[in-house]
Amino acid sequence: MTLLSAEDIVSGYGKVEILHEVSVYVDEEEMVSIIGPNGSGKSTLMKTIFGMVDVWEGRVDFQAESIVDIPPHKIVRKGLCYVPQEKNIFPSLTVEENLDMGAFIRKDDYSEELERVYGIFPALLEKQKQVVGNLSGGQQQMVAMGAALTLDPKILLLDEPTAGLAPNLAKMILDKIKEVNETGVAILIVEQNAREALKLSNRGYVLAMGENRFTGNSRDLLKNEEVGKLYLGG
Repeated sequence: MTLLSAEDIVSGYGKVEILHEVSVYVDEEEMVSIIGPNGSGKSTLMKTIFGMVDVWEGRVDFQAESIVDIPPHKIVRKGLCYVPQEKNIFPSLTVEENLDMGAFIRKDDYSEELERVYGIFPALLEKQKQVVGNLSGGQQQMVAMGAALTLDPKILLLDEPTAGLAPNLAKMILDKIKEVNETGVAILIVEQNAREALKLSNRGYVLAMGENRFTGNSRDLLKNEEVGKLYLGG
């Protein structure tokens, strides 16, 4: 069943159109990658879906209901969480405090979600009293994702979660994201490590110049010679 769909999205900044009728969808419990060169509109698409950039044309549906013109803080309450590439943690707070901040809109007990976060990211349990600004880049990304997971989302939108990380750390973060997905949380990920992301995903979209260039299941995209040559490094 389709959980999230964006159809024929046109959006941009000011008078500059960035996305030209872009469409993506994510089924329940699915992991989907969005790849493409810098400037292709990947992050703009994520922000448009999450209500941070206006939809000029097209529609965005979550659980078969339109979320166009709904502010992000209300979209979160519906079960859709977005982890941006930057400024996604409170560096002066501890791990524990960051996770609590992630759940700030909850008025009920979220100890079960915290337990799940620490189960997926055991390194955070060991460092829960440490200031997040002193952690490694990989651990900070775990904190950012963990904070989103305290809200028990149905889908996570992840924008370049491995940016700036060494290859071994990037691989570890992607493996953790797949582990999150295997708990039943759908994932829509924009990722620079395109080949590795596709290997872990069910399907993928290739954006170029603000348009859908290729789409399909991950195996087919990985085998596609043109995709490999232009977007996967040969």
